Amino acid sequence: MSASAARVRRAAVTSFSGLPRQFWWLWTSTLVNRLGGFVATFLALYLTVERGYSASYAGLVGALYGLGGVVSSVGAGVLTDRLGRRPTMLIAQLSTAASVALLGFMEDPVAIAAVACLVGMASNASRPAGQAMMADIVAPEDRVRAFSLNYWAINLGFAISSTAAGLIAEHGYLVLFLGESTLVLACALVVFWKLPETRPEQDTAQEPGGRTAAPEDREPSGAKAAAVPGPVRVSMATVLRDGRFMTVVGLNLLLALLFQQAYVSLPVSMSQSGFSSADFGTVIAINGVIIVLLQIPVTRFIQHRSPAMLLIGSALLAGYGFGLTALAGSVAVYALTVAVWTLGEIINSPTQMGLVVRLSPVHGRGRYQGMYALSWSVASLAAPLLGGTVIDHYGPDALWAGCAVIGTVAAVGYGALLRKLPASSALAATPVRGAGPLVDAEPTVAAPNG
Repeated sequence: MSASAARVRRAAVTSFSGLPRQFWWLWTSTLVNRLGGFVATFLALYLTVERGYSASYAGLVGALYGLGGVVSSVGAGVLTDRLGRRPTMLIAQLSTAASVALLGFMEDPVAIAAVACLVGMASNASRPAGQAMMADIVAPEDRVRAFSLNYWAINLGFAISSTAAGLIAEHGYLVLFLGESTLVLACALVVFWKLPETRPEQDTAQEPGGRTAAPEDREPSGAKAAAVPGPVRVSMATVLRDGRFMTVVGLNLLLALLFQQAYVSLPVSMSQSGFSSADFGTVIAINGVIIVLLQIPVTRFIQHRSPAMLLIGSALLAGYGFGLTALAGSVAVYALTVAVWTLGEIINSPTQMGLVVRLSPVHGRGRYQGMYALSWSVASLAAPLLGGTVIDHYGPDALWAGCAVIGTVAAVGYGALLRKLPASSALAATPVRGAGPLVDAEPTVAAPNG
């Protein structure tokens, strides 16, 4: 074996080994789900090309899809903490399968809009539960790696599904709706048969502001939280008073507004420029392909670097990557712009998720993840309205220029929020070994407000 091959093998072993079996079943469930992620990606093209509606109507339906996610994100977060991770995921997935299949048969514009809202509500409800379960079963020092691998699964499925869906859509969109419904059902079966409940049964001690003390991360991977006397209530008010966490949510909202344009405004803009749904499928598949190829090595590279600089850089790459779309006139140039903002996405995702988990108390993970998911849902609601309106009234170039501005604002916000974080700290949990159990090393940033 050559030296380079040996290094690749060691890197692969380091990246994939040491995670609990439950994580890999959750990973498999994620992969199966994303293999069927057709509808949200192609909904705008379905409405404008197949049904002949305007970009504004497509934006309205996309906004209602996002509104459904807004409604379900917080509610699903509460259910995740109260009812449990596994039942919340099953309810969400079964509801998604039913509503997606129903949407494929809707013809009346009002019915399409109403069912799209139901699809958004159901499909977003599983996110807080899945992220909370992952934090439950993975040891603190492995969480960034686990989130990166899960994000890799999302995009591996997306790269395959978006390419296939672009070709299938040329022969009829109903197959896309029914195909997604079938694969979501398969995802639910994996959860039902292979994933036990992981919700901690007893409260642990907390610090002011809703954050847990060190016992949160002393639990062994996949185990229940240790019992500590004195029940502590974690409510949505606790989350809202956590100033630092809510700032992270707000900054993520800005970036989510950018990333949503890839599935709302980009296909409409390409269609207006004479490109086909297959062209869009090819272009957007670049996003998934790059993440599949680079997510793991990039995560290894960034894992012990300054999170402040990573978040600032990722915001700039996202903003200016979308901004460059104004210069695109061919499939190749569109693909290049996707590559730029995808690099920002690769850097941002594990870094941001590591920060979210570190700020979330163990018995409030569902609520905290629900609030974080809410930022994506609000973006799903606002981005289609914003994108469709700007394209209809000012043209796509104005929209892409605005994306560059938003990316810059987000970068400045991350710099202000994390300026006190030491450059040597990483958002991956840094193991502190000594006489006591393994705990997380806390980043030295100001305590949350409230």
